[in-house]
Amino acid sequence: MTTDSISEVGIDEKRQLFARPSTARFPYIYREALDIHWEPKRGYLYATVPRDWSYLECFQHIIGAAAVQGYDLHLAPSTAWSNIPAELSTEIQQWFYSRDAA
Repeated sequence: MTTDSISEVGIDEKRQLFARPSTARFPYIYREALDIHWEPKRGYLYATVPRDWSYLECFQHIIGAAAVQGYDLHLAPSTAWSNIPAELSTEIQQWFYSRDAA
Protein backbone atom coordinates (compact mmCIF):
# COMPACT_ATOMS: atom_id res chain seq x y z
CA MET A 1 0.00 0.00 0.00
CA THR A 2 1.27 3.48 -0.87
CA THR A 3 1.45 6.00 1.96
CA ASP A 4 0.61 9.67 1.49
CA SER A 5 0.06 12.47 3.97
CA ILE A 6 -3.06 14.60 4.09
CA SER A 7 -2.16 18.22 3.45
CA GLU A 8 -5.60 19.60 4.37
CA VAL A 9 -8.87 18.53 5.98
CA GLY A 10 -11.81 20.86 5.62
CA ILE A 11 -15.48 21.52 5.09
CA ASP A 12 -16.22 23.22 1.78
CA GLU A 13 -18.92 25.73 0.86
CA LYS A 14 -21.37 22.87 0.20
CA ARG A 15 -20.75 21.57 3.76
CA GLN A 16 -18.90 18.53 2.40
CA LEU A 17 -15.97 17.17 4.37
CA PHE A 18 -12.83 16.84 2.28
CA ALA A 19 -9.31 15.51 2.62
CA ARG A 20 -6.58 16.76 0.28
CA PRO A 21 -3.78 14.23 -0.23
CA SER A 22 -0.29 15.67 -0.63
CA THR A 23 0.51 13.83 -3.87
CA ALA A 24 -2.03 11.06 -4.55
CA ARG A 25 -4.81 11.56 -7.08
CA PHE A 26 -8.08 9.60 -7.24
CA PRO A 27 -9.81 10.31 -10.58
CA TYR A 28 -11.49 6.90 -10.62
CA ILE A 29 -12.62 6.67 -6.98
CA TYR A 30 -16.23 6.80 -8.18
CA ARG A 31 -15.78 3.29 -9.58
CA GLU A 32 -15.67 1.95 -6.02
CA ALA A 33 -19.32 3.03 -5.54
CA LEU A 34 -18.54 4.20 -1.99
CA ASP A 35 -20.11 7.66 -2.27
CA ILE A 36 -16.68 9.27 -2.07
CA HIS A 37 -15.75 11.62 -4.89
CA TRP A 38 -12.67 13.29 -6.35
CA GLU A 39 -12.68 17.04 -7.00
CA PRO A 40 -10.01 17.39 -9.72
CA LYS A 41 -9.80 21.19 -9.78
CA ARG A 42 -9.20 21.41 -6.03
CA GLY A 43 -7.36 18.10 -5.70
CA TYR A 44 -9.32 16.52 -2.87
CA LEU A 45 -11.50 13.59 -1.90
CA TYR A 46 -14.86 14.50 -0.45
CA ALA A 47 -17.91 12.91 1.10
CA THR A 48 -21.35 14.23 0.27
CA VAL A 49 -23.19 16.29 2.88
CA PRO A 50 -23.78 14.04 5.89
CA ARG A 51 -27.29 12.68 6.16
CA ASP A 52 -27.15 10.09 8.88
CA TRP A 53 -23.36 10.27 9.29
CA SER A 54 -21.27 12.58 11.38
CA TYR A 55 -18.30 14.37 9.87
CA LEU A 56 -16.06 11.93 11.72
CA GLU A 57 -17.78 9.03 9.98
CA CYS A 58 -17.32 10.83 6.64
CA PHE A 59 -13.59 11.21 7.36
CA GLN A 60 -13.34 7.53 8.27
CA HIS A 61 -15.11 6.64 5.03
CA ILE A 62 -12.71 8.78 2.97
CA ILE A 63 -9.73 7.04 4.59
CA GLY A 64 -11.34 3.65 3.88
CA ALA A 65 -12.10 4.51 0.24
CA ALA A 66 -8.50 5.60 -0.31
CA ALA A 67 -7.35 2.28 1.18
CA VAL A 68 -9.52 0.40 -1.33
CA GLN A 69 -7.56 2.25 -4.03
CA GLY A 70 -4.26 1.18 -2.41
CA TYR A 71 -3.44 4.36 -0.47
CA ASP A 72 -2.85 4.75 3.24
CA LEU A 73 -3.61 8.42 3.93
CA HIS A 74 -2.09 9.87 7.10
CA LEU A 75 -2.54 13.04 9.10
CA ALA A 76 0.70 14.95 9.51
CA PRO A 77 1.83 17.69 11.87
CA SER A 78 1.57 20.03 8.87
CA THR A 79 -2.03 19.06 8.01
CA ALA A 80 -4.10 22.24 7.65
CA TRP A 81 -7.62 22.41 9.10
CA SER A 82 -9.99 24.57 7.05
CA ASN A 83 -13.41 25.50 8.36
CA ILE A 84 -13.21 22.64 10.88
CA PRO A 85 -14.43 23.29 14.43
CA ALA A 86 -11.80 22.57 17.09
CA GLU A 87 -13.95 19.79 18.57
CA LEU A 88 -14.14 18.01 15.20
CA SER A 89 -10.41 18.38 14.60
CA THR A 90 -9.75 16.83 18.01
CA GLU A 91 -12.25 14.03 17.36
CA ILE A 92 -10.67 13.18 13.98
CA GLN A 93 -7.14 13.24 15.40
CA GLN A 94 -8.09 11.08 18.40
CA TRP A 95 -9.70 8.51 16.12
CA PHE A 96 -6.83 8.58 13.65
CA TYR A 97 -4.01 8.21 16.16
CA SER A 98 -5.84 5.60 18.24
CA ARG A 99 -6.31 3.60 15.04
CA ASP A 100 -2.59 3.76 14.34
CA ALA A 101 -1.80 2.65 17.89
CA ALA A 102 -4.01 -0.45 17.62
